[in-house]
Amino acid sequence: MSAAAAIRVLVVDDHTLFRRGLVALLAVDARFQVVAEAADAGDALRRAAETQPDVVLLDNHLPGVKGVDALAGLREVAPRARVLMLTVSEDERDLAAALRGGAQGYLLKTVDSDVLASTIVRAMAGESVVSPEMTSKLVAAFQSMKAEPAAPDANDQSATPLSPREEQILAHIARGASNKEIARALDIAETTVKIHVQHILRKLGLSSRVQAAVYATGRKA
Repeated sequence: MSAAAAIRVLVVDDHTLFRRGLVALLAVDARFQVVAEAADAGDALRRAAETQPDVVLLDNHLPGVKGVDALAGLREVAPRARVLMLTVSEDERDLAAALRGGAQGYLLKTVDSDVLASTIVRAMAGESVVSPEMTSKLVAAFQSMKAEPAAPDANDQSATPLSPREEQILAHIARGASNKEIARALDIAETTVKIHVQHILRKLGLSSRVQAAVYATGRKA
């Protein structure tokens, strides 16, 4: 990937050593360009508005305003940015709040550096990722999300029905499959999968693949 096509990243974390280490880690990978860093939500909003990053790596435990509470503001000032939560919190309430806020992914800080890098790339491709350690908490997060008017009820038969193909793709999304993996499994073009995913999200009133996975998981529970 050329420097001109590098993914532009904003790093938000109040722990200076961790933030600087993360910036240094990304700096040696030609796929990324760290355009700014911030230590709190207010500074993150200013930096995001100024730099219009492609991806925001957002800690949850920030001074003053929590990261999940800053999601709406970040999406407003930088609407094209994909926000990935990078946190120590394994609380399903924080996971649910992140999904409701439209986070593209939810990663724990124990994530391997190579996995983090690949996740950033996948986020730019429109995919969403939740750390494996949090997978068992998706149902609990879904139950929390059901209280939100914007989140569809998995048992609501009046919801816009999905086509048989969309149901197949939703099942693969729930298992964490990427668009490429779904295309291979169903023997269809990857671009076709992307279109189906867009239709699924629109019909269900969701904003990310993670929310779709949570919806599908809750429907099975």
